[in-house]
Amino acid sequence: MDSQQKKGLLELLVLASLKFEDSYGYLINQEINDVMEISESTLYPILRRLEKQGLLETYQTIHNSRVRKYYRITDEGLRKLKQSEKDFREMRKIYDYILR
Repeated sequence: MDSQQKKGLLELLVLASLKFEDSYGYLINQEINDVMEISESTLYPILRRLEKQGLLETYQTIHNSRVRKYYRITDEGLRKLKQSEKDFREMRKIYDYILR
């Protein structure tokens, strides 16, 4: 898969993983690895970029006497995810045609 295409998909995977509940980096990484292999060193720059774009926001909690950073999808992030679902349906039509 093309690296640029993969980069865009990774961002969408992160947003999708946060669609229903907030989470923290390690757990997000585990969920995404079920679909596409990604290292933590790849994930954290994506999380920072999505936060900088206003698609995610963060907050911290104490877990086992340690600070844990949680990520939450914003309304803008949900809009981007919804648009990507529309884009995916269009692309799927094209791929279905190619693969017929």
